[in-house]
Amino acid sequence: MSLTLYSNPMSRGRIARWMMEEVGAPYDIQMLPFGATMHSDSYRGLNPMAKVPVLVHDGRIVTECAAICAYMADAFPDAGLAPDPQDRADYYRWLFFAAGPLEHAVTNKSLGVDVPEDRRGMVGYGTYDRTMQALETMLNGRTHITGDSFSAADVYVGSQVVWGLGFQSIPATPALEAYRDRLTARPAYQRAKALDDAAAAEATTAN
Repeated sequence: MSLTLYSNPMSRGRIARWMMEEVGAPYDIQMLPFGATMHSDSYRGLNPMAKVPVLVHDGRIVTECAAICAYMADAFPDAGLAPDPQDRADYYRWLFFAAGPLEHAVTNKSLGVDVPEDRRGMVGYGTYDRTMQALETMLNGRTHITGDSFSAADVYVGSQVVWGLGFQSIPATPALEAYRDRLTARPAYQRAKALDDAAAAEATTAN
């Protein structure tokens, strides 16, 4: 088996690294600097978007963090990171909520994009406040996305929450802070963070 993750420690590649650590399968990692390397013809053959992360599993290429999380859960079922198929409604719903409305709402707010009221139906998330309310409501009465069990959806949604609370781009509510604390206490999260922090420090020293 060949499993390689292309990443950068200052990118969304951290989400994929966390997922790799949760799965526990051996993998190689290739850290790429931003700039010319990602825009090279050879790398754009893996990802025409010229960005990280990219996962290559036995020649199969997966891009986009939500897709990598879902793919790895399916490719390594023994890790127990996806519910049974008949129980995946919340799993898929909130995984793609985070990849779509949540990320778009947070990004637009961070960029100062003010969507006119008569155009809110065009942006997919309506308003930032509505999106945050949906996220908060989802966590009411549950410890994880699918209920009581951790899954790949928590890696992706949780990464958005951890990042958003850290940069104050989502509101610090008791439910979101408690969710973050549960996730960041996980050994796999801590391993992934330590590895990426070390890689970031090494890159800074090299520059």
